[in-house]
Amino acid sequence: MSKLQMPADDSVALRVTHSNLATFASDIRVSQQTTVEALKEKLWKKTGTAVGSMRLELRDEAGARVADLDRDAAPLAAYSPYDGYRLHIIDLDPSSVTSGGWLEDTSLVEKYTISDEAYDKLGTNFRKFKEKMVAKTTVSDDNQSDNQMEELCANIKVGDRCELEPGAKRGTVKFVGKAEALGRGFWVGVQYDEPLGKHDGMVKGVRFFECPQGHGAIVRPEKVKVGDFPERDPFDDEDEI
Repeated sequence: MSKLQMPADDSVALRVTHSNLATFASDIRVSQQTTVEALKEKLWKKTGTAVGSMRLELRDEAGARVADLDRDAAPLAAYSPYDGYRLHIIDLDPSSVTSGGWLEDTSLVEKYTISDEAYDKLGTNFRKFKEKMVAKTTVSDDNQSDNQMEELCANIKVGDRCELEPGAKRGTVKFVGKAEALGRGFWVGVQYDEPLGKHDGMVKGVRFFECPQGHGAIVRPEKVKVGDFPERDPFDDEDEI
């Protein structure tokens, strides 16, 4: 009974390098029955070197030239290649897409430039879009922040007892409202029970309220908690059992 005979694998593994592409290297496996012309077609698709401008050299593992693949109709087997041999492509076209090194070094590619003046004259550009979005976001954030602070201030009234964080410092509310000299938004002025402040109610030449020197502070409303916060007895030892 005859057995099915499988054809022997005559393919060979070769390393591909290029005369114009110093960093290019590719491993291929190709049948030794492939003609030199068909091989060039495959390599053209890999490297961009035209078939008519391509010369092939077969080199051994040490890089020594073994043969020139100069017969397009001949099969690869005619040149006795071995696994690990190298196919070196020499591009004969001085105007080839592979010449000049720009395929590997992008710094050699001429970049498109435009002056700031010409760029600004464009109807739409990324810079204008970015400035528009930043302005829109800033206004939105500022409005949201002002609204939140106004809501907090609605529950804080002059005369209320309060406690401030950090530090749980206690005092009395002396001012609630906007203070353009300090920045946009709402502020709360407090007279501390103890000399833990920085002024007497005057900040940057503007009098917001009056209190003893060193007892005054002006803070954002989120730091103020109003409620039943009596003045602490300085002689009360809270650690005493």
